[in-house]
Formats: sequence, C-alpha cells, structure tokens
Amino acid sequence: MTVPAGMSTLRAGIELGGTKCVCTLAQATGEIVDQSTVPTRHPDETLPAIVATLERWSATSGFGALGIASFGPIELNAASPRFGQIGATTKPGWRGTDVRAILSERFDVPVGFDTDVNGAALAEMAWGCAQGLADFAYVTVGTGVGVGLVVHGLPTRGIGHSELGHIRVPRLAGDTVPSFCHFHDDCVEGLASGSALALRLGGRATGDLAEDDPVWVPVIHTIAVMCHTIVCTTGPHRIAIGGGVVTGQPHLLERIEAALVASLNGYMTLPEDGPYIIAPALGDKAGPLGSIAVANLAATTATRSLAMA
Repeated sequence: MTVPAGMSTLRAGIELGGTKCVCTLAQATGEIVDQSTVPTRHPDETLPAIVATLERWSATSGFGALGIASFGPIELNAASPRFGQIGATTKPGWRGTDVRAILSERFDVPVGFDTDVNGAALAEMAWGCAQGLADFAYVTVGTGVGVGLVVHGLPTRGIGHSELGHIRVPRLAGDTVPSFCHFHDDCVEGLASGSALALRLGGRATGDLAEDDPVWVPVIHTIAVMCHTIVCTTGPHRIAIGGGVVTGQPHLLERIEAALVASLNGYMTLPEDGPYIIAPALGDKAGPLGSIAVANLAATTATRSLAMA
C-alpha cells in the first residue's frame, strides 16, 4: 500500500548523468536512507527503471517531495511547452525527452527540476563548503564544463539556466589547439574540459602530467577567465571547482585563483577570509545530494504557496 506523501519527511532525488543516474532516498537533512544506480542508456530503457525505483520507495516509506537534477541543456521555464524536456544534447534519443513529466507524473508530491550542477551547488550550500552563503558558484570540469550558479539563495533563471561553460573567452596567445566543442571555437568547454585536455595531450595520459607541464597553462588561463566573468557578473562569495580534470591536481586551484587575481588587476577585491577558489566538500556525494536539495527547495516553495493561498 502506498504511503501518503504528506506523512513522509523523506525526499526522493534523481541525478540524471551522462553515464549513470543515481536515485537517492534521504532525509530532508541530507542523511541517505537508500540509493540505487541506473545506467544512462536510451530513455525508453533508463527512465522506466528509475520510475520503478520511485514506485518502490513510494509504496514502502513514501516521500514528501521529488527532486530531479539533470544533465543539460534543459527547459526550466514552466510557461514553455518544452518545460521539463532535454534540449540540444548529443546523447542519442534524449533530445526532446520530457524527463520531468515521465519521472513525476505518478507521484502526488512537490517536484523540483533543475540542472545537475545547480543541484550540486545547492547541496554544497546546504551541507558542504558553502554553508551560510547565499551567492555561490559550483564549477565542474570533467568531460564538459558546467557551472551551478546561485544568486540570493536561488539558481539563476531567465531565458535559460547558466551555461558558463560555453562562454567564449580570449585564447591564450599562441594557443592553436582545436576546440573540442562542436558549437564554439573558443569556449571554456572547448578549450579546458577533460575532452579538450585529451586533445591537447595527443595521446599522453593525464596521470603522467607533472604540475609544471605546459599543457596546464592554457587550461588555467581559460578557467580563470571564466571565473573573472562570474565574479564581475554575479559576485559569488566563493567558487568551488571540482570534476575529473581538477580532482587529483590540487595545484590547479591555487594557480587559477592567482590568475583570477591578476586578471581582476585590483579592480575588484576578493574576500580575505581564506581561499576564494576551493575544492567542493561533498566529493562524489554532491550530485546525488544535489537532487535532494532540489527536492527540498520544491517542498519549501510549495509550503510557501499554500501559506499565501
């Protein structure tokens, strides 16, 4: 028998990733109760498997809100006919898939829907390195480059979610390596992601790279330019940078911050209460807990709406 949603303080969260989807059942305070992983294949195979997990939780413990934190681009405008759909992804079969409706239509609970990096940013603000901050940026530099951007406590909105990984940046002088991005010749993702780094290495293994390897110089330059843009637009109190390219290379964070300070050139002053650019605190839990943070935000919004009605 299904447990009534209103009787459960649990949250269900789905982190839709490029290679796997992590389903998490947790307390609103972030303690994980149950978790399962579904491979990201064709949506006709992946999404029903996720729904089956949600139905199992709904029938046993129940949950009071559902959070979906998805790879992008996604449509977040509730007034759009494409609300809840995946946008121009290169993943076969996923473009145009209405993931929000498919995953939530069987459950009568508040539903939160956002990007995976926005979710991770909210998780770090709730339980990680950005606790107590209302303005924060979470950057992941992996296969691509994503930025979760939170301003005054909420992820940014407008015509779309943050896509700072695709801002175009001035190339470092002499950098002629082709961009990995199919859309832009000079965006951050095209020049500094893990995929871009592989192009720069030309077959060399990343594990063999020394801290003083010249390949890091254009990567540091590109990410620092992106951070300069973030500082000059939304002014977060802190920027956390993680992802496969940066993890295991702690020297990069200090060098990116030094390049950022040099780029700002005294025009803006960064906070003096410790490093400004830091590593995320939640590690590989940031994504799964991000979906729980998105569920919490949906539950809070629903409660406020009822109070105002």
